[in-house]
Amino acid sequence: MTLKLACRVAAGATLVVLGSALVLAAETAPAQTGDMWEVTSQMSMEGMPMAMPAQTSKVCSPKEWKEPPAPADQQHKCQNSDFKSTGSTSTWKVTCAGPPAMTGEGEITRDGANAYSGSIKFASSQGTMKIKLGGKRVGPCELPPK
Repeated sequence: MTLKLACRVAAGATLVVLGSALVLAAETAPAQTGDMWEVTSQMSMEGMPMAMPAQTSKVCSPKEWKEPPAPADQQHKCQNSDFKSTGSTSTWKVTCAGPPAMTGEGEITRDGANAYSGSIKFASSQGTMKIKLGGKRVGPCELPPK
């Protein structure tokens, strides 16, 4: 795999985790308080000599997770599915139409109410990659109305 292609795949995969979703909301619905998370992700790819630099962003998520804490990347046509929580661990699947087309599985384990760690493992025709995740709750935030 060329370095240019690997960087493109890495950028796409990172956007899956850190991508922003466009939310269309009714003006009459009240806003709800969520948790602001500082999320750090670092991607490594099979066959690459080193991991990509870690990236940090902030994500406002509902207090009770019914989906992964960061929205699926719409640019690469990704969708999350099969989200399940058992105890402090949450798992889900992700499928991206691409380019490049990818499938993956994510897992996050919460460490109390203020931190989590986990990863998402992706497979594509260009190879396999892993995104290591870490989150730290930094305060409250206002979720847009649904």
